[in-house]
Amino acid sequence: MAGNFGTKLVIAISSRALFNLDASHKVYMDQGLEAYSQYQIAHEDEPLTPGDAFPMVKKLLRLNESLPEEPRVEIILLSRNSADTGLRVFNSIEHYGLSITRAAFCSGQSPYRYASAYSCHLFLSTEPEDVRHALTQGIAAATLMAPKTPTDNENELRFAFDGDAVVFSDEAEQIFKRQGLSAFAESEKASAHKPLMGGPFKPFLSALQGLQAEFSEAECPIRTALVTARSAPAHERVIRTLRAWNIRIDESLFLGGLPKGEFLKAYGADVFFDDQRIHIDSASEHVATGHVPHGIANE
Repeated sequence: MAGNFGTKLVIAISSRALFNLDASHKVYMDQGLEAYSQYQIAHEDEPLTPGDAFPMVKKLLRLNESLPEEPRVEIILLSRNSADTGLRVFNSIEHYGLSITRAAFCSGQSPYRYASAYSCHLFLSTEPEDVRHALTQGIAAATLMAPKTPTDNENELRFAFDGDAVVFSDEAEQIFKRQGLSAFAESEKASAHKPLMGGPFKPFLSALQGLQAEFSEAECPIRTALVTARSAPAHERVIRTLRAWNIRIDESLFLGGLPKGEFLKAYGADVFFDDQRIHIDSASEHVATGHVPHGIANE
């Protein structure tokens, strides 16, 4: 493994996803880079407030407390800041007691290329362009958006995933987009015993399940859900695909095109990943969402 992290779950977070940098970003947009640098240095001892990814990162790092002999989660900070302006970010990490020790500061350049060098399983950012580039490198990546109402779930870390173009490839979705629902249903029924190809989030889901295996089923603090617009008869291929991959999902919701937001609220997702903006808009009313700009829906 290039990053030399063994079997750890490795997640890269941009500084703007981890902390709220809106005030300093406004200085940059209104006054330019030099003013931004001066602002960050002047405020470097003032902790930043938590950003959209902060609650999830805190829960992920807390998992290491349950596995003290061999910490299994590594969070990497990837930032467009320079090391000079990024000192405020590291000071904020220390202020909140987050065990994040590795970072790449790129002085205005996109940091996505280091996600591969660190062998990250997931990259979360607020920059859509960086996310697209990471996806082309074969890394699960999403543009993170905050919920209108934060999830109140302190005891478990709950991930939710769309199926097609996220966990699975978009091969079936291409038929739906080009030929319609009837052709999609007919094709999926005929291919029920043929596993779908993996999508960009398959490796992350597999790594996440490896982490779940460190705990007993009754005491596992991580829970996963598949939340898909599919319904019968298109459900069977999904079930058989996950079985063929030897991946277990805790909950599977086949919604048949219903809006996903209320179901994700009921599930209590910490973050939900989907490729289509219509589902992102519904979900973000209730939970943090990650837009995955992959597949035919994003062409």
